[in-house]
Amino acid sequence: MHRITPKNLPALLDQHIDDTDFVLVLNALVCFLRRGGRKNAFARFDRFIEVLQRDKALCRRFGNRFHAWLAEVHTVPALVKLGIFSRDSFLRETAVRIYERFSPSYKDFGNLREVFLYLFHSGNDEKWLGGISLRQWLKCYRLICRNTEPALVQTASRHIGEARLRAMELLSVWIAAEALEPELIRLEPRILETDSAFIALQREVSKLVEHSREHDHPYDAAHLEVMFDQCQTQVDHLRRRGTGAGSGSSVKVAHLLERLQQTLGRLKILIRIQNRPAQRRRFSITLLGGMVDAAVKQHSTRELRKSSIKMLARSITENKSHHGGHYITRTRKEYWNMLYSAAGGGVVIALMALHKIHIGALGYSEFATSLLAGLNYGFGFMLIHVLHMTVATKQPAMTAASFAEQVDLNERGRAVDNKLAKLLIDVSRSQSVAVFGNVSLAILVAGIVSAAYAHTFHAPLLSAADSAYQLESVELLTRPTLWYAAIAGVWLFCSGIIAGFFDNRADYLDLRNRLTVNPLLRKILPTKIRRVFAAYIHAHYGSLAGNFIFGMLLGMTGWLGHALGLPLDIRHVAFSSANLGYAAVSSHIGFTAFLYGMAGVLTIGLVNLIVSFHLALYVALRSRGTEIGSIGKLLKSLWVQIRANPLLLVYPVQTTGKNSSVK
Repeated sequence: MHRITPKNLPALLDQHIDDTDFVLVLNALVCFLRRGGRKNAFARFDRFIEVLQRDKALCRRFGNRFHAWLAEVHTVPALVKLGIFSRDSFLRETAVRIYERFSPSYKDFGNLREVFLYLFHSGNDEKWLGGISLRQWLKCYRLICRNTEPALVQTASRHIGEARLRAMELLSVWIAAEALEPELIRLEPRILETDSAFIALQREVSKLVEHSREHDHPYDAAHLEVMFDQCQTQVDHLRRRGTGAGSGSSVKVAHLLERLQQTLGRLKILIRIQNRPAQRRRFSITLLGGMVDAAVKQHSTRELRKSSIKMLARSITENKSHHGGHYITRTRKEYWNMLYSAAGGGVVIALMALHKIHIGALGYSEFATSLLAGLNYGFGFMLIHVLHMTVATKQPAMTAASFAEQVDLNERGRAVDNKLAKLLIDVSRSQSVAVFGNVSLAILVAGIVSAAYAHTFHAPLLSAADSAYQLESVELLTRPTLWYAAIAGVWLFCSGIIAGFFDNRADYLDLRNRLTVNPLLRKILPTKIRRVFAAYIHAHYGSLAGNFIFGMLLGMTGWLGHALGLPLDIRHVAFSSANLGYAAVSSHIGFTAFLYGMAGVLTIGLVNLIVSFHLALYVALRSRGTEIGSIGKLLKSLWVQIRANPLLLVYPVQTTGKNSSVK
C-alpha cells in the first residue's frame, strides 16, 4: 500500500482493503501510527477510529477481513513463545537475537508470532504504543465487532478459543517440566516432591481445559488462583535461595527463573481471558499489549541481559554484604579489634612495600617487574587475610553492600534516614580507625626498618633518586597522584565484585563437599584435615581470590599504562604511607616536608575510599532495584547525629540500647 497520511487514510483503506494481503494493510496502519510518534499516535489512532465510524461499509469490510484473517492465522506460537524466553540457554538465545538483528528471518504471514515480529520491528514502537490508551483499543475493537458479520466473529472466536486452550496446556506442561531442571533442584531439592506446586498447577489446568471443551459455563478457578499463589511463592523462594542463601546463582539459574516467571504470567492471563467472559476483551487487550512489547524487544540483547544477569548481580552483592558486616564497628570491642587488625595489616604492608622496592631494583624488564610486583601484592594480601588482619581500603566495597542492604530493608520505614545515617557514621568510623591502623604502623615499621638498615650498614636504605621518586609519588600539585589514586579505587571496587563472584561460585559449586571428595586431596590429606581445609576454602574462597586478583591489578597497571602509552598507575594509601616512611628516614627530610607528604597520603586514602565506596554502592543499589530516597534528608539526619555527639565519628560512644545497632 501507499504511504498513509491523515488525509488519504479513508481513500487508501477503501481502495486496498479487499485486494491486498491483510498483513500488509495492518503494516501500513502501524507505519501510519509510528510516524506520529508518542506525541501524535493518540490523535492518529482516533483518526482511524473516526474513519471507521463515519464509513460503516468500510468498517464492515475491514472487520470482515480482520476476522477472516484471524480465523486462519496460527495463533498458538504467539501465545506460547512471544514474550517468553526460549528453552535455549542464555548464551544461545543471545546469539540468536544478535544474528536475527543482522540477518532477519523470512516472516510467515500465516503465523501470528511472525506477523507481530514483522509489524513491530522498530525500537521506537514502544514509545508511540505507550501513547495509545487501553480505552482506545477497546473502543476500536468494539466498533469493528459491531460492524462485522456475526458468523465471521464466531468463527474467529472459536479458532482463538481453541488456540488459547492449546496454549494453556502447553504452558502448564512446561511449568511442570521445570521441576526436573537440575539447576532448580540444586536450589531446592524438595521441588521433586509429588505435591510440587508446579505439577499441581498442571493438573488443575488440565481439568480447566477439559471442562472448557465440554461445557459453556466458566470453570471454578478458585483453586487455580491458590495454585498460582503457591507457584509464585516457590519462584520467590528459589530467587532467595539463589541470592545469598548459601546456594549460589548463575546466569543460567537466573534465565530459568525469569522464563518460569514469564510462563506463569502468560498462563495466568490466558486463564483469566478464558474464565472471565465479562472482562475478556480487557484482558485480551492487556495480553495484546504484552505481546506487542515483546515483539519490539525480541531482538534486544539488553533486556535479555538485564533480566538474566540481575539475579547473579544480586547474589554477588549479597555475598559482599555478608562479609561487609565484619568491617563495621559498633561496639568498643569491635573498634579495638579493628584497630589491632589494621595495625597488623600495616606491618605486613610495610614489608610488602619494601619487597616491591627491592623488586624494582633487580633490573628485570618492565613486564617481569610488574608481574613480580603483582605477585608480591597478591600473596601479601592473601597472607593478611589468612592472619585475620585488615587492609583499610578493602572495606568500602564490602560495607557499601551492607549499606545497600539496609536501604532495601528500610526503604519504606519511617526511621530509614536515621538508621542509614547511623550506619554511615559506623562505616566512617570503621574506615577511619582502619586507615589509622594501616598508615601509622606502616610508617612506623618503615621508619624502624630504614633506621635499622642505616645503623647496620652505615648507608641509607633508599638512594637519593629512589627517595625522591617515593616523595614525588605523593605529590598532589605537580603529579597526577589523585588520578592514580582513583584508578586504585576502581580496582578496589573490582576486587569486591570479584570476591562476591567467587563466594557465589563457591556456593554454586558446593565447594565444601566437592573438596572433601577431591581425588588428589584424598591422597595427600587425612579425612579430618581435608574437611577442615574444605570448609576454610569454601568460607574464604572469594576473599582469597579477590585479594590475589586485586594485588595483580595493582602490580600490572603501570606496565599496562606504559604499553598503551596511557597515564595509568596506582596510588594506594597504605603503600604510599610505607614508601613515605622509607623515604623520610633515608633522605632525612624535615618535619614540614613529612607533614606535606602525610597530607598527600591521606588525600590518596580519601580518593581510594570515595571512589570504591561510590561504585560499590551504586552497583549494590542497582542490583537490588532500590535507591536512597532523599540525599538531602539523609545528610540532614547525619548532621543532626554528628552535632549531637561528634565523638561518634572517631569512637563508638554508645555501645548498648536499641539505637546502637542498625541490624
